[in-house]
Amino acid sequence: MTHKVPRTVTSPKKFIIGSGLLAQLPDFVKDFGDNALIISDVFIVDRVKKESIAALEKANLKGYAEQFAFECTDKEIKRLGELAKTQGSNVIVGVGGGKTLDTAKAVAYYYKLPVILYPTIASTDAPCTALAVVYKEDHSFDRYLYLPQNPDAVVADTSILAAAPARFFAAGIGDALATYFEARACYHSDGLNLVLKRPSHTGLGLAEMCYDFLCENVEQAMFAVHNKISTPALEQVIEATIYLSGVGAESGGLAAAHAVNNGMSVVPDLHQAQHGEKVVFGLLTQLVLENAPKEEIEDVIDVIKAAGLPMTLAELGLKSFKEEEWRKVAQLACDKGDTMGNMPFEVTENEVYDAMIAANAMAEYYRKQ
Repeated sequence: MTHKVPRTVTSPKKFIIGSGLLAQLPDFVKDFGDNALIISDVFIVDRVKKESIAALEKANLKGYAEQFAFECTDKEIKRLGELAKTQGSNVIVGVGGGKTLDTAKAVAYYYKLPVILYPTIASTDAPCTALAVVYKEDHSFDRYLYLPQNPDAVVADTSILAAAPARFFAAGIGDALATYFEARACYHSDGLNLVLKRPSHTGLGLAEMCYDFLCENVEQAMFAVHNKISTPALEQVIEATIYLSGVGAESGGLAAAHAVNNGMSVVPDLHQAQHGEKVVFGLLTQLVLENAPKEEIEDVIDVIKAAGLPMTLAELGLKSFKEEEWRKVAQLACDKGDTMGNMPFEVTENEVYDAMIAANAMAEYYRKQ
């Protein structure tokens, strides 16, 4: 007798959001250990030493801050793991962007230690997921490292996140904007989510809440980010982009938007575009494929405009449209190993190609409105 793949909800053990939390690191470390190795991005390592290490010592805990070497490679994971061993560390803390946090997750996994993450930019929902992306020494993609569990704690310090460039913050909104529409498609098709289980109703509900938070708060949150201040609207958007999007995508699943984004990696003109910016175009393509109601499309467009996100291919950096290049994008988007199969109907390469052209025409039309 064959058993159906079960449904899941997966998330970090704790998600904490507030201001000035870097100095409160001892409150989170003491739940898991008494000696932290803090893997930190270069631009914030001095602040970590000043605020976090000082606070740990004051609380009679130990800590050591080490600068991350820019890429999540097996070599860097091993270097930091051995350093944790030498220091006698029993908790790993990651403070930085996606690659820093992925490295902290990987070190914690291989050396069997708890991990606490402090994202410094709200550009993706990666902090909450049980996944790390490992690269080769030449910076090319190596593999996905699927982890047996999500991080122990994710701490969103709004005073750090509000100070990051507005473009990164907007990219996080772009990534999060697709969460509900992809989870909805995956749920209707009874596809597989990011932990290769069936999507749960809870995952879909969190994804929908993520979309609602963005629609309600995006304009006010962008005012805050442009002025590098924290407001209730900013806090709600950070909760959406980091937590609800991460848990909603992992438990709810991905579909066409991320598959198209992955295919767009073969277009050299777009290499400077942020992940979340390309996901926005993938989402518009998905809405075309679904023949979504005009009202729904216009609600999505309103969020894109309020966040100041690029919408057309030209805005993403495309200098000239080459048919063979975009045929390749469509081919990759429909790869068996990607998430296009989570759409509730069969999608062909030709349909994706046509939908991308239609999505770009639609984006150009709405940009003029």
